[in-house]
Amino acid sequence: MDSLSTPEVSSVLARIYREADSTDPAVFDHIIAEIERTGGPKSAQYWAKELDKAYMPVAPEVGRLLYILTRTRRPRLVVEFGTSFGISAIHLASALRDNGAGRLIATELNPIKAARARENLRSTGLADRVDLREGDALQTLTQGFEGGIDMVLLDGWKEIYLSVLQLLEPHLNPGALVIADDTTVYPESVTPYLEYVRKEGNGYLSVAVPLDDGLELSFCTSARRVQ
Repeated sequence: MDSLSTPEVSSVLARIYREADSTDPAVFDHIIAEIERTGGPKSAQYWAKELDKAYMPVAPEVGRLLYILTRTRRPRLVVEFGTSFGISAIHLASALRDNGAGRLIATELNPIKAARARENLRSTGLADRVDLREGDALQTLTQGFEGGIDMVLLDGWKEIYLSVLQLLEPHLNPGALVIADDTTVYPESVTPYLEYVRKEGNGYLSVAVPLDDGLELSFCTSARRVQ
C-alpha cells in the first residue's frame, strides 16, 4: 500500500480538501467582485491579506503527479516554495517515506499557515521527513542543501518564481526536476519565469502540463551545483 492510501494520510487530505472547498470559493468570489468593481486585474501580492485566508491546495490530480514524480525521481532532497496548509508537502513527504529515503525542505511565509501545516504533517506521521521553514523564502532558502537539490516545487508568490529558482540554481543537481504550479492563473506574473526555463541555453528542457491551473515541468540538463 502507498502512504497516500493509508488511513492517517488519506483522512487528513480529505479533511483539508473539505475545509478548502468550504473556505476558498468565498475568498475568490470577493476578489473577483473587487476586480470587476475597480476595473482591472491586480497581482496576487495585492490580495495578500485576503489570500492568507485561502487554502489554495494543489488539486488532487496534481498531488498524485507530485507523488509519482517523487517516487520515480527518488530525490534525496526536495525543496518546496509555498507550503500553505501542507497538502503538497503531504504528497511529497508520502513519496519520500515510500522511497525509504529523502527529505523535504518546505517554506511558508504566513505563520498561521505554517503552524497548521506542521499540525497536518504531525497528524499524518510525516513530520520527520519535513524541515518546514517559516518566513520569506528568499531568506529561508539559503542553506542546508548539502548533497544538492534533486527536485523543486514552486507554489508561492508567482512574481518571485524566477528569483527563487535562481537562488536555488547553484544547488541543483544535474537531472533535477522543477515544477511550477498555477502558471495559467496569473500569466503576466509567471511570464519571466516561463521565458527563462524555456529559453535555449539556460540549461532546462521544459514543457507545459495542462493539469488544473497549469504546471510547468522543467528538467535541469546541465551541471549547476557548486561543488
